[in-house]
Amino acid sequence: MSTSLTSLTRRTLIGGAAVAAGGLAVGIALPLAGRAQSAGNPAAAPDEVNAWVVIKPDDTVVIRIARSEMGQGSLTGLAQLVAEELDCDWSKVTTEYPTPGQNLARNRVWGNFSTGGSRGIRESHEYVRKGGAVARTMLVQAAADEWKVPATECRAADSVITHAPSGRKTTYGKVAAAAAKLTPPTDVALKDPKSWKVAGKPVKRLDTAGKLDGSQRYGSDLKLPGMLNAAIKDCPVVGGKLKHYDAAAIQNRPGVKKVVAVGDSAVAVVADTWWRAKTALDAMPIEWDAGPHAALSSDGIAATLKEGLDATEAFVGNQQGDVGAALASAARRVEAVYSYPYQNHATMEPMNATARWTPERCEVWTPTQNGEAALAATAEAAGLPAAKCDVYKQLLGGGFGRRGATDWVRQAVAIAKEMPGTPVKLLWTREEDMQHGFYHPITQCRLTAGLDAQGNITALHMRISGQSIVAGLSPQNLQNGRDPVTFQGLNPSGAEGTFGYAIPNLLIDHAMRNPPVRPGFWRGVNLNHNAIYVESFIDEVAHATGQDPLALRRKLLAKSPKHLAVLNAVAERAGWDKPAPAGVHRGLAQIMGFGSYVAACAEVSVADDGTLKIRRIVAATDPGHAVNPQQIEAQVEGSFVYGLSGALYGGITLKEGRVEQTNFDTYPVLHLAEMPAVETIVMPSGGFWGGVGEPTIAVAAPAVLNAIFAATGKRIRDLPLKQHSLKRA
Repeated sequence: MSTSLTSLTRRTLIGGAAVAAGGLAVGIALPLAGRAQSAGNPAAAPDEVNAWVVIKPDDTVVIRIARSEMGQGSLTGLAQLVAEELDCDWSKVTTEYPTPGQNLARNRVWGNFSTGGSRGIRESHEYVRKGGAVARTMLVQAAADEWKVPATECRAADSVITHAPSGRKTTYGKVAAAAAKLTPPTDVALKDPKSWKVAGKPVKRLDTAGKLDGSQRYGSDLKLPGMLNAAIKDCPVVGGKLKHYDAAAIQNRPGVKKVVAVGDSAVAVVADTWWRAKTALDAMPIEWDAGPHAALSSDGIAATLKEGLDATEAFVGNQQGDVGAALASAARRVEAVYSYPYQNHATMEPMNATARWTPERCEVWTPTQNGEAALAATAEAAGLPAAKCDVYKQLLGGGFGRRGATDWVRQAVAIAKEMPGTPVKLLWTREEDMQHGFYHPITQCRLTAGLDAQGNITALHMRISGQSIVAGLSPQNLQNGRDPVTFQGLNPSGAEGTFGYAIPNLLIDHAMRNPPVRPGFWRGVNLNHNAIYVESFIDEVAHATGQDPLALRRKLLAKSPKHLAVLNAVAERAGWDKPAPAGVHRGLAQIMGFGSYVAACAEVSVADDGTLKIRRIVAATDPGHAVNPQQIEAQVEGSFVYGLSGALYGGITLKEGRVEQTNFDTYPVLHLAEMPAVETIVMPSGGFWGGVGEPTIAVAAPAVLNAIFAATGKRIRDLPLKQHSLKRA
C-alpha cells in the first residue's frame, strides 16, 4: 500500500467508472447490495476511486476490500467470493484497502470497515458476491454490444468472454472501459455453492509471498519523509494520572526534539529515532498520581466476583422451567465453581500509528481492525471534521480484538498536533502494550445440577459473576442493563451461540460486577470461558454419575443435530470407542458460537512428575459454507495456539493497581515444541454462514482440561494451568 495520499487517491471519473491517471486501470462501480451509488454522491471528491473492482487492460483484477487482514485470511476469502461470481482469472487477482475517508465521502459504499467477531466473510458474503456478479454481467453485456449479439449467447470464464455460436473471444481488460459506461443491473443471480470453482477451494493466500520474502510492510515498518519517532509512558496504575515530569533533564540528549504531555495520564518523547526517544523517556523523571485505585488487587477483584455468585439479582440470559423447584426436589446435586482470569491480547506487533497533522488536514497510518472508528478518533483528537481526515490501514501484526480500539491512534494524533506538518510515528514498548490493554473480562461461575435417581440432569443453574465488555466499552448497547455478549454459546437460539443441551429446567444468569480494569474483545470473547464452564461441568456430571462423557453429551444433544454432528465427527476420528494408547487420555468439548458449530477431542499424557504433554487435538467445524478449507484448517490450528497459550500460561494479575505482567517472560505463550498435532475436520452443512477465526478457540481448553482429569483425577477449575501441580500424589 502506498504511503502517499496522492498516489492512493489520484483518479479521474469517466462515466460510471474510475480510470487511473494515464488510463492504466478501469474500475466498474458496483451497487453494493443496494447501497447508494457513489457516482451520484455530491460529497464525493472528484479524484477519488469510485470503484471497488478495478480491471486493468492486462486483465489484472484489483479488489478493494474494507475488512482488515490480520492473519486470518479474510482478504483472500472475500476475494475468492468476488472472483467466483466475476468468473475471472484467479492468478491475476490482487487486493487493496479503500480508506474510511473515501467510504465516508461516498455514503459508505464499501459498508462496514470493522473486522472482528469472525464476521468478515459471514456478514460480507452476499454483497461481495453480488458485486462480482454485477461486474461479470456488465462485462459480458459490453462484449455482446460490441459484437451486436444477445448477451445470452455469451459466456465468461477465466477473464475471457466467448460468443458460443461464432467462437469469438475477448478479454475483460479489452471491454472494461465500455462496460464501465453501462448501467449496473439491479438484480443478479448468484451461483449455487455446489458449482463453485474458486470459492470453496483451498487456493493459496494472496498475502503469503510477501510475508515469506520480507517484502510485506506492517505499521511499525512505515517510513515517511521527514518522519520523527515517539515513545510513550502512560500511568501504570489503573485510573491514575500524570503528576509531573522533568523535560529539562533530557531535552539536550542527542536526537530529542520534544516532550509532550498526552492527555492527563501520559507523556511522550519525540526524537529522530525511536530508540533515542525510548531511552530518553526512560531517563526522564516522572511522578504519577496513583488515583483512586492504588490498592486494587486480583484478590480484591476475586472477592467482588465471589459475592456476585450469591447475589439475589442477576440478568437472565436463558431460562425455562422452574429451576428452584427442580433443584429442591432433585435426588442428588452436583455443584462446582469455576473462574477465568483477565487475558491480554499480546499481539506480536505492539500498538503503533503514524500521524501527520496540519490545521487543514490530519492523516494517520495504522494497523486497525476498525478503520471507521480510527477515523472518528483521528477527527476528534485532531479537532477537525472527519471529511478533513483519513486513515490508511496497514497490515496488522496481530489483532485478536485489541486493534478494534483506538487509544493509541488518539495518542499519535495528540503528539503530531504539537509538531504541525511533521509525520510522527508512535510505537509502544512491549511493556506499555502489556500493561495498558483491554483485557478479556474476568469472571467466576457456579454451576449447580439437579439429578434424578437415574442420574439424568433435571435442572441446571449457571450463575456467571463478572465483568461486562459492553458496559465497559459501549454501555449504550446494553439491553435494559443486560450484556448479550456475556451469554455467547448459552443462548436459547441465535447465530451468536445457541445452548445445545436439552435440560428441562434451566437458568443461566449474570451478576454483573465491573472492576475498573478495561475489558475488551479478546479472540473468542466470552465463548472461551463459557465453553470451559459448561463443558468441564458436563464432564463432572458424567463422571459423578458413572456415565461415559460422550454418551451423556449425545443424550443431551439429541435434539441439536448440528451440535451432535461435530461432536460425533471428532469422537469417531479420535477413536473414542477404542482404547487410547498406553498413558494417553482423552477429553471432549463442543459448543456453538459466532454462527458455527465446533467440537474437539484432546489427547494428553501426564508424567509422574506432573509434566503435561498435549499430544493431539481433533477438531471439527461446521461453518455452513467453507470459502477456503485450507485456511479454515490454518485458523483452527492458530486458534488452538492462542487458546492453549491462555489456558496454560495466560492470566493478567494486579497488585497495587498495576498489571504485574510486563513482557513474554511473565506472560508466556505456547512454544513450538508444546504444540499438539491438530487434525481438522471441515464439514460445512450449508444453509448458513458461520465464522471460523474464533469459534474453535473455545473448545481447546475444556477438551484439554477434561483429558487432564481423565489422566490424573484432578479437576482444574481455575486458570492458568501453570499455577497448578499435576504431579501424582
